[in-house]
Amino acid sequence: MAIKVPGKRYGKRLQHSKVFGHGAAHAKRSGYADLLITPLVDMFVIIVLFLIANFSATGEVLMMTKDIQLPEAVNVKEVEMHPVVMVSGDQVSVSGTIVGRVEDLTKDEYLNIPALEEKLRDMKKQFEDLHAMANDAANTFKGDINIQAHKDVEYAIIKRVMFSCATAGYNNINFAVLTTSGGDGATASAAAAPH
Repeated sequence: MAIKVPGKRYGKRLQHSKVFGHGAAHAKRSGYADLLITPLVDMFVIIVLFLIANFSATGEVLMMTKDIQLPEAVNVKEVEMHPVVMVSGDQVSVSGTIVGRVEDLTKDEYLNIPALEEKLRDMKKQFEDLHAMANDAANTFKGDINIQAHKDVEYAIIKRVMFSCATAGYNNINFAVLTTSGGDGATASAAAAPH
């Protein structure tokens, strides 16, 4: 009886298979597979160039949601990157943080929205602290803010939002609107609030 080297032993049927055993076809093919790096690098370079070409440096200024339908306007200017106060039919939010419900705001008698003012003051302080630490005197706080409100929200709510923004130091108020230039396409733009 022959002495066999220790290791995995396959049954008679698998000893002659191409995968497990030492069959004739297995001896002809090498088990080492080369990974072709050059085509892989070329593919990644093409993907990176495609992403760079399609990247928007300004980013999304306004987050369009289904519960906010913007009003339409003709005389507008391009939307710039500023903090956004969103006023839907149900709630008021700043940068994704809900600061009040419209239902509660219609019941209140006073003019300001304390939670909105507090959030905006915190954002103003963060902006000023960040630019002070960076010694950036060129980009001072200008008090710009965008209000993105549903077209059917009551004026009393918009008035309270504007008053809260002005009290917190955001005096340059812009309203997000849809541009209608006679064509069928509508794009988001900003209309400056009258001072």
